[in-house]
Amino acid sequence: MERLVTKRFSAHANLHTLFPAQQSAYRLFHSTETAVLKVHNDLVRAIDDCRVSQLVLLDLSVAFDTVDHQILLCVLSDRFGISGTAFNWFQSYLSERTQSFAHAGLTTDYFPVTCSVPQGSVFGPLGFIAYTEDITVLSEKHSVHSHTYADDTQLYDSSTVADAGSVRDRLTRCV
Repeated sequence: MERLVTKRFSAHANLHTLFPAQQSAYRLFHSTETAVLKVHNDLVRAIDDCRVSQLVLLDLSVAFDTVDHQILLCVLSDRFGISGTAFNWFQSYLSERTQSFAHAGLTTDYFPVTCSVPQGSVFGPLGFIAYTEDITVLSEKHSVHSHTYADDTQLYDSSTVADAGSVRDRLTRCV
C-alpha cells in the first residue's frame, strides 16, 4: 500500500511541479551529479563575469528524524493539496507510531514517536523532500541561490567585490 501511495504522491507532485527544481534527491532524472553540476556551473559563470561568490554548506544531522508529523501533514494539505481519503491515509500512516530500544537482552517500554519519517520506509524520502520544500522559497525571498540534495543544502550568491558584504548578510538571514 505504501508503495502505491508513494507512487501516486510522486506523480501528483511531478504533474503539478510541487517539488522544487533545486532538489536533486529521490527523483527521476535527478542525482548528485545534477546537484553538483548546477552549483558548479553557477559559480563558474560568476567567475567568468569577474564576480566573487560566497557559499554556505548545510547538512542536517539525522535529518529524517527532524520531520515533525503535524508540520508534515500541514505541508501535505496546504502546499501539496492532499485532502480527503489520501490525507486520511497519511494521517493514519504517521499517527500512533511507537518505538522501543533493545540492548544486551533488555528492552525499553514503547514510547510514542511524533517526529521522523519511518526508517527504511518507501515514503520517507519523498516525505522529507515535501517537508523541506520551503527552503527554496526562503532562499528566493532573500535573493539567494540554493540547491539541495536530500538533507545537504547549498546556499550561494555572487556579487562584485564591493557588494560582497550584502551577499554575506543575505546568506546569513537564510541560515
